[in-house]
Amino acid sequence: MTDSPTTLTGVPADLAGNAVLLTAGTLIERMGIRLDLSDPSRPTGTMPVEGNTQPYGLLHGGASVVLAETLGSVAAALGAGPGRVAVGVDINATHHRAVRSGVVTGRTEPLHQGRTTATYEVVVTDEQGRRVCTSRITCQLRDAPPR
Repeated sequence: MTDSPTTLTGVPADLAGNAVLLTAGTLIERMGIRLDLSDPSRPTGTMPVEGNTQPYGLLHGGASVVLAETLGSVAAALGAGPGRVAVGVDINATHHRAVRSGVVTGRTEPLHQGRTTATYEVVVTDEQGRRVCTSRITCQLRDAPPR
């Protein structure tokens, strides 16, 4: 795998070659998101607030959504199995609290894991464990296109 060890942690050996985990040069890397796949069905991730703020110095709501979509899409892609991909078709987010500094953490919970769709709830919290954002993402599961 081409990723640095600081981007991915806890990757089980059987998932190491999965294309969804190749984060170098992607928005995941640019936003400083670090993924933990110790439990691939419920991935977690962290993201720094610094560098991901809006002009008022608060964590940008879109940054929380990027973290949520990353985690939900990774969970869906890994759950889809070999030869399948996950494509996001719906995401929503409710922002509960402002954050000015530190690191936020996203935790993924599967709500529905079907043959053609998968839905996840992603809760983003601050360093004190307070809920910052609740997001729900639905992905369509499809056969991977030929390479």
